[in-house]
Amino acid sequence: MDLQRFKATCLRWWRDWIRPCLIVAIVLSAVRSAVADWNDVPTGSMKPSIVEGDRIFVNKLAYDLKVPFTSWRLACWAEPARGDIVVFQEPLKNQRYVKRVIGLPGDILELRANRLFVNGQAADYAPLADAEADGRRAILEETLSGRPHPIALRPAAASRSSFAPVRVPEGRYFLMGDNRDESFDSRYFGFVQRDRIQGRATCVVLSLDPARHYTPRWERFFQALP
Repeated sequence: MDLQRFKATCLRWWRDWIRPCLIVAIVLSAVRSAVADWNDVPTGSMKPSIVEGDRIFVNKLAYDLKVPFTSWRLACWAEPARGDIVVFQEPLKNQRYVKRVIGLPGDILELRANRLFVNGQAADYAPLADAEADGRRAILEETLSGRPHPIALRPAAASRSSFAPVRVPEGRYFLMGDNRDESFDSRYFGFVQRDRIQGRATCVVLSLDPARHYTPRWERFFQALP
């Protein structure tokens, strides 16, 4: 009798609570894997566009539709464009990173003292009048293919601020952080395969300042990314 009562109780818990919660968890996980997600940003490699403590919205349908929990594409309607901020799996340690698309398949890239050249044409740079100066970092506006975005330079930092011309292989992309002298990006781990790019980051959903006991930065909530 006790065993039958135990079985009945387990069945009731399974039917009323465990199974519905499991279905919801699977559906939500599938949505986060293939449709949309938001990611915490723990480092400053994308300053000033994205800062530590930001949570960014990632549109995983921006370029294609994948089978949930895999990199298999069911349909493709767009490719990453130069200037897009993308979330991807870094090829060396397979960690999730967020960087900006700098080079497309077939592009010839060169970096001279932090000045980008794409297919022989130099990017445009201009100082940002409203940028906050801290004495260590210069904030500039970089324009690639007609798309402006801010970048941070720290001349005193040891970084790969120059490299000889390289051609981006077919099916791969060259990605860099906006915080050019403090970013681990394609200058170090190489080109990124297309199927490793998971989606496009479009805005900051919310932002908590880790240096101030995770106080909300209200001015960054729902801020579009350049």
